[in-house]
Amino acid sequence: MPLSRLVTLIVGLIVILGLALWLIDSLSRLYWQLSYSPLLGNLLLLLLILLVGGLVAAFVYYVLVLQAGEQRSRRSRKRVTPAQIPVVKSDAASSTLQAVRQQVAQIQDEVTRQALLSRTKEIESNLARGEIQVVVFGTGSAGKTSLVNAIMGRMVGKVDAPMGTTTVGETYCLRLKGLERKILITDTPGILEAGVAGTEREQLARALATEADLLLFVVDNDLRRSEYEPLKGLAEIGKRSLLVLNKTDLYTDEDKESILARLRQRVRGFIATNDVVAIAAHPQSAQLETGETFQPESDIVPLLRRMAAILRAEGEDLIADNILLQSLRLGEEARKLIDAQRRRQADKIVDRFQWIGAGVVSVTPLPVVDLLATAAVNAQMVVEIGRIYGCELNMERGRELALSLAKTIASLGIVKGAIQLLTTALQLNVATFVIGRAIQGVTAAYLTRIAGKSFIEYFRHDQDWGDGGMTEVVQRQFQMNRRDEFIKAFVQEAIAKVVKPLTQKSEVVDEEIER
Repeated sequence: MPLSRLVTLIVGLIVILGLALWLIDSLSRLYWQLSYSPLLGNLLLLLLILLVGGLVAAFVYYVLVLQAGEQRSRRSRKRVTPAQIPVVKSDAASSTLQAVRQQVAQIQDEVTRQALLSRTKEIESNLARGEIQVVVFGTGSAGKTSLVNAIMGRMVGKVDAPMGTTTVGETYCLRLKGLERKILITDTPGILEAGVAGTEREQLARALATEADLLLFVVDNDLRRSEYEPLKGLAEIGKRSLLVLNKTDLYTDEDKESILARLRQRVRGFIATNDVVAIAAHPQSAQLETGETFQPESDIVPLLRRMAAILRAEGEDLIADNILLQSLRLGEEARKLIDAQRRRQADKIVDRFQWIGAGVVSVTPLPVVDLLATAAVNAQMVVEIGRIYGCELNMERGRELALSLAKTIASLGIVKGAIQLLTTALQLNVATFVIGRAIQGVTAAYLTRIAGKSFIEYFRHDQDWGDGGMTEVVQRQFQMNRRDEFIKAFVQEAIAKVVKPLTQKSEVVDEEIER
């Protein structure tokens, strides 16, 4: 028990006992006056005992219990509540990461799968630690490193040793008064550097910038287009950014204000006016008349104030938004990888069935090339493509889709166009008399390819043909597959898989007839 409270308790008890003695003396006289009635006297004595006991108990309760509770309450009010990332955004990020893990499990390439899993664990680790990532970004000549050094020297709070030099710069750990979370500030390589090495460093710097909670984009003059585009691109993906005009000691006050006005005008709409600040991280030294060199102190107070205000007011939301953004971007990357993987598998199916269809038509030639004759082949192709995209179709449904698309191809005049296109291409490579016998098979292969590619788009978009319907998808695939470079490659493959086998079979038949 604290000494002050013990003294208060003793003094209070003495006062209460003194008052009690005075009260007892007064009441005893009253008791003798009431001695003619023993019952009334005893009741008065009992009341006296209860009153004194109640006073003592009330005083002890107040000193030992109520005051102790008030002090605990005051201490709890003074205690800072640990910072927590907003629950809704944290749950959204966790749910997104869980979905990403399920997507990653579908990726067949082991190296890619492990890389994405590693990045997933890294995001989860960031979610648990909740450190604030501040990234300094800009051209090499803008003075980024000088700014980092100035911040390290002027930031209020603890400054730890560098976390290590990496290929993208140095990262330091800082603490800001009034902010529970650590601040990690990273100096990145300059963008727009020449050479292959410069391009690689820029790519790494951009990747790090996309992971920042708060971005300090440093310039030393008006924005160039090569600086404006990455700044706007980072803002468009949700990066909270400060545009920092450095080296203001090189300008007059009038020029500085003019540049600031132009910068604020250029970034209007994605960076607030008060988020464009002017500093001099490492002012130029001056030669004094005495011959000594005078080095002015850095002037970064406007930036420090703005950073502190943002981090204190928005720090938790910045962390949550950034982690959610990284989770969504990783999910989108996984989706693209899975889509590319599925497309490769679906393309192999189309390639296989286009030559199966060519073989069917070549063996049983028809007066007119008609995809309806190969509906069974195309139906099986549709079923297998659907399976790649997680859609299980029966043969009846596959046949319905194949027939519907065949009718669309016929109604658009693609059959006639394909015959003319392929006949012209084949005439440049084989004899005319062979073309007539092979054209139906080659055309069937070509039309099967257009059908297969159209169905890939259909299943890629969750069995939806889009706003333009089946017609637009088929027309787009026909235009893509009639380009000269594709037709040349397709005809060469058709000669090897359709024309030559037909020629060899024809020669064998002729020999048997001669015999």
